[in-house]
Amino acid sequence: MDFKLSSYAQKQLADRGIPFFLLEFVLNQPQQIYEEDVVQVYQSQFDRSGKVQLLRGYVNASVEPAVVVTIYVTSKIEKYWRTE
Repeated sequence: MDFKLSSYAQKQLADRGIPFFLLEFVLNQPQQIYEEDVVQVYQSQFDRSGKVQLLRGYVNASVEPAVVVTIYVTSKIEKYWRTE
């Protein structure tokens, strides 16, 4: 996927210590994509220091290149993981 980061997403990436390669991987090979409001949510589970976590990226795909609006990592997989 061709994308750029919003200034807010750039700050979150740095503040939260999320490696850029991990974001790239999730955007190019997500385990799940779904619509939420006016953005697409790309998410994948990954192992971080022996603990499974979920990386979620909110993407405005209606522009070219797509814009990553926000990104974060959470351990609350059951809250966000789609099973249907």
